[in-house]
Amino acid sequence: MADIHFDEQVDITDKVCPNTFVKAKVVLEELDDGQVLAIRMNDGEPVQNVPRSIKDDGHKILKLVDNKDGTYTLYVQKVEE
Repeated sequence: MADIHFDEQVDITDKVCPNTFVKAKVVLEELDDGQVLAIRMNDGEPVQNVPRSIKDDGHKILKLVDNKDGTYTLYVQKVEE
């Protein structure tokens, strides 16, 4: 796992698009400005779509880590608009 400090985490490996982004967004909205969310997701569509959608919402992508088990962990810093 990466050496990034995170404030909250969510596992969306049991969700399919577009519910992957929706679940991540709900958790992200509960965080304060500047806090970091770790999102565990499956390879494929989630890795392609979730980071893009989060960035489009104005949040900062810190890092995407390959967990070497078919999943990835995306670290996102919440940015208030």
